[in-house]
Amino acid sequence: MQYFGFDAYEKSIQKAGMSVVFMANEGEHDLIIVAPGEGAEYAVNPGFTETEQREGTITAPLNHNNAQILRKLFPFTAPIRGLRKYRSFGVGDRLGIATPGHIRVFEKNDVFPIFAQQSIRELNLTGRTYEDVLDAVSFAVFREGFTRGFGADGDHLKTVKDVEYALSLGFTMITLDCSDHIKNSITEENAPPLPPKYRDAYLGKTFNIGEGIALSFTEAELRQSTAIYGEALNFAVDMYRRFLADGKYNADFEISIDETASITTPLQHFFVARELIEAGVSFATIAPRFCGEFQKGIDYIGDIAQFEKEIQVHAVIARHFGYKLSIHSGSDKFSVFPAIDVETRGVFHVKTAGTNWLEAMRVVAQTDPTLYREVHRYALAAFDEASKYYHVTTDLSKVPDVDSLSAGELPMLFENNDSRQLIHITYGLILSKKNPDGSYAFRDRLYTLWRKHHEEYSKTLEKHIGKHLALLGV
Repeated sequence: MQYFGFDAYEKSIQKAGMSVVFMANEGEHDLIIVAPGEGAEYAVNPGFTETEQREGTITAPLNHNNAQILRKLFPFTAPIRGLRKYRSFGVGDRLGIATPGHIRVFEKNDVFPIFAQQSIRELNLTGRTYEDVLDAVSFAVFREGFTRGFGADGDHLKTVKDVEYALSLGFTMITLDCSDHIKNSITEENAPPLPPKYRDAYLGKTFNIGEGIALSFTEAELRQSTAIYGEALNFAVDMYRRFLADGKYNADFEISIDETASITTPLQHFFVARELIEAGVSFATIAPRFCGEFQKGIDYIGDIAQFEKEIQVHAVIARHFGYKLSIHSGSDKFSVFPAIDVETRGVFHVKTAGTNWLEAMRVVAQTDPTLYREVHRYALAAFDEASKYYHVTTDLSKVPDVDSLSAGELPMLFENNDSRQLIHITYGLILSKKNPDGSYAFRDRLYTLWRKHHEEYSKTLEKHIGKHLALLGV
């Protein structure tokens, strides 16, 4: 709509004192506009920086300082805690452009969104910062008038420095990645002797956790559990006491034990949860390493019946202790979503990330076949390097020859698991690839295309993430 001579985003129009603040489309970029409100003679700048005067209004760029001002002016643009709501869903956006499409989904569904969700690994691969991640979401939430609230997740953090970084910016969820402290090589046979405190607390006891589930440990099972997770527990307790125990930071705590080769058995899950609680750690979720394969960007690989059997017990353990299960690498795990919904009774947290990037690349394939082919060829060359960062079982021999496909066939590559994983894990190398003259090989052209086709991208996200939520019973 035209408003004060600008191509305004209608849902963004908000009052701020005697002024009106809104966002406008300036072609290649968006701007914040401050205009005089009803009865006012002129616009009053509420604090935005790098402003310009334009025909009785004030314009301001979308930068970090102005994002901070926006969050103070309009609290709905700042993240809040929401992990303890009965169901929540994370939608990591590696590009900083997906939130408008995500909002379309969450406006229609009763689930709390974590719009700002990134790991340090993803930041390093995309050349972004946590400031960039949070600011992009705040601007999008303001633009779309989404006032229901959203969360911000410092995802898969492993160090004091990184946790402090996320919390200092106002992130409202910390996912503590304990994988560096989990001893995957421990078996029942090679586990060291059992510490006396665990012997007294567990051996010879039966733990009736409700719903007909009773758990008990053999000495070998207990030795293995304590050896695998003992150091990880110490790490989690230390990080909780450093940052969250005193209430200085208003953030939810998630314990991630999923980024490992070892499957978390229900007994091990019970042990980890009980020990954390005994140590006084308050946490909202635990992410176990479930049986089967939760690989990036494709459906579940494994015995679905076995998964259903185990997640039933995992869910009972979570209910017994009063937290909820978190399902990581939840992108596209359509075949097990119904079981997750049923067994958790609709109380869950699910994380997606790379699937949103894949949908962005699907739009490239649909709208600029020449650019897509160029990116695809580079992805094939970069795959070996990218596979150092992600566990996938991609078979490149099953990826169709991109030059043999017609323009209309290119989008179908995103229905092929091997093609999906090829593009999924090479995102960082694609975005950072530079030409000999120092310019980006793909990044600028991709962002220009996505801005031009933002409506197509929003629609495909609405459909794709909507399918996730529908199968999860939302």
